[in-house]
Amino acid sequence: MFAPFIVLTRQLIGDRKLKQIRGQAIALHSKVITNFCNRVGIPSKERQAFIRMARDHGKTLGLLA
Repeated sequence: MFAPFIVLTRQLIGDRKLKQIRGQAIALHSKVITNFCNRVGIPSKERQAFIRMARDHGKTLGLLA
């Protein structure tokens, strides 16, 4: 779904910059998940499962193309 956008972005800004931006986005998303889990009292094992699920969905949607 997003793979064509990711491939085009990689061509425009380069692989190194794309990896940097992707890493920042992943870190921010993990932080949001962690804050949510802490707020509602979800244990760390379940939090890690949410983070893995987000990673897997990212692959499915083509965000990690």
